[in-house]
Amino acid sequence: MNINADADVFQKNPKFQKQWVDAKRYLWLLSPALPAIGVGAMLIYRVAPKKMRGLAWVGPIAVHVIIPLLDRIVGDDKSNPPEDVIARLEKDPYYTILVRAFIPMQYIAMFVGAYLYTRKNTPFTDKLGIAISIGMLNGIAITNAHETGHKSDKLNQMLSHLVLAPTAYGHFRVEHNYGHHKNVATPEDPASAQMGESFWRFLPRTVTGSLKSAIVIERKRLARQGKGFWSLRNELLQGWAITAGLYSIMVAVFGRKVIPFLAIQAVYGSSLLEVVNYIEHYGLLRQKQNGKYERTAPEHSWNSNKVMSNVFLYQLQRHSDHHAHPTRSFHTLRHFDGTPQLPSGYAEMIMAAYIPSLWFKIMDKKVLDHYQGDWNKINILSSKRQALLKKYKDRASA
Repeated sequence: MNINADADVFQKNPKFQKQWVDAKRYLWLLSPALPAIGVGAMLIYRVAPKKMRGLAWVGPIAVHVIIPLLDRIVGDDKSNPPEDVIARLEKDPYYTILVRAFIPMQYIAMFVGAYLYTRKNTPFTDKLGIAISIGMLNGIAITNAHETGHKSDKLNQMLSHLVLAPTAYGHFRVEHNYGHHKNVATPEDPASAQMGESFWRFLPRTVTGSLKSAIVIERKRLARQGKGFWSLRNELLQGWAITAGLYSIMVAVFGRKVIPFLAIQAVYGSSLLEVVNYIEHYGLLRQKQNGKYERTAPEHSWNSNKVMSNVFLYQLQRHSDHHAHPTRSFHTLRHFDGTPQLPSGYAEMIMAAYIPSLWFKIMDKKVLDHYQGDWNKINILSSKRQALLKKYKDRASA
């Protein structure tokens, strides 16, 4: 695959720019194909459960083994679409179809997983694998909700709620858009990890902090409209109502024995979102100018150009451009030279984040290198500051 070479020809030669085509146009099909692959794996497991038991764990196998391996094989893609074709790309319905095609397959996978989980002859270990696999799918689906949730029209906002419903994380659409994007890379943001903070310490902080932030944001929005929190226009209540409706239908169809499945997949799926949040801004800090934080810039997000992770995650790893242009569609997000770069894609970095000693070994030095050893520029966990200063004293700037 020679994505970079093809794209570079077009970008360096203006006469070809009108003919420019997205070299990854058909690779993007892998995004909505992901839940379809999951459904297929579950159906094969249903036909031959004893011979194909490994398929019950298709989610972890795909995310922690197959995608990182593909990232290493396929490599990076630093190409950007030319500026004069971005408007055309944004209007191309093909990409909208790709985003929306994910949603029905996500729900089919949810029901197939629930069916297999609640069968009497499904072994306990397989039940756990099925629930985690569906949770992993619904966690990845949050990148789809992220894509639709940044659009301003009511249809896309409703689709975002539908995608978030299985994980009961409807407040993400409110807090992410109006809280995280405002406070990103500052100590005030519950979704921005601090240097020295392990993922396991970050997780409860971001879960509770993001929920509280979403409630405050929505209360203020409704108050400006002269409405109380318990209004039908409350987006948090709308999202949670969809979750309640979905869960009620599933209990009605599969009985109470589906409740552990719902809990496991929701917890795992939402934690997958939060580990990605942990990765995206770890240790990065917007500096204060005249008492106010500077504007969000490309250097305030960790990025990765790994092709396969990006096509499965709607190019979320080009995170700097997303924060610069939140409404920009996934396929038009750009790479910036000089932005903080992760050593690998999200799929691989997630595993490192789960092991704090490994994560700190990899990322603390990268944070220090990014800020050239200037501790005053780092978003650092205050309780770990002295220990980190001592540990990395040889890297401190003069």
